[in-house]
Amino acid sequence: MLTVENLDVFYGDVQALDGVSLEVEEGAIVAIVGANGAGKTTLIRAVAGMQPQARGRVIFGGADISRLPSHRVCNLGLGQVAEGRQVFPTLTVAENLDVGAMLPRARAAREKNRERVLAMFPKLAERARQPAGTLSGGEQQMLAIGRCLMGAPRLIMFDEPSLGLAPNIARDVLHTIRDLNREGITCLLVEQNVALSLQLASRAYVLENGRVTLSGTGSALLADDRVRSAYLGL
Repeated sequence: MLTVENLDVFYGDVQALDGVSLEVEEGAIVAIVGANGAGKTTLIRAVAGMQPQARGRVIFGGADISRLPSHRVCNLGLGQVAEGRQVFPTLTVAENLDVGAMLPRARAAREKNRERVLAMFPKLAERARQPAGTLSGGEQQMLAIGRCLMGAPRLIMFDEPSLGLAPNIARDVLHTIRDLNREGITCLLVEQNVALSLQLASRAYVLENGRVTLSGTGSALLADDRVRSAYLGL
């Protein structure tokens, strides 16, 4: 469903991504593992059309989206749950969900998608009139995921979805991603909880200093001594 080919990205004279290539098969969960500053968020932003690319291609659903603006990328069905949740704090929960349904591809199914989101996250229904900025961190992450689902995505890129959450809430969020995948949504997951993300992933890539240094099945990387030493402290 998603192919990244030899992607180079620069911030001024500093190269953030160097020849990055990866594939995400339809129906899969693919994890991106790496230390802070490795280029994980830059990769997601480049795929989403939010960060200019110097070289390389991004193919989504067979179409070259390398130079498309982010709103057109979203309307093709490639959604993003950004790091830090980034809900609109002064808007209510219901208004945040409405924003997610503004994409042309999602307008006709707005009410159906809303019912799906509120069934998945009942707390959002309870807090529909509450400003998003007054929600707990876990509730804001539910809202960020729900807002993305309102856009009817075919693939969702999750950037550190458990960041800043209590361990039990973080596990719930990652289990939600697993459940969404079981419902047919393809997922690209950048996650600080390396062990759990590799357990969820059918395939994974290790990103170091802007380059892919290892790739394989999630279980294979979970057993790799280099991964265990660098990211699991084992």
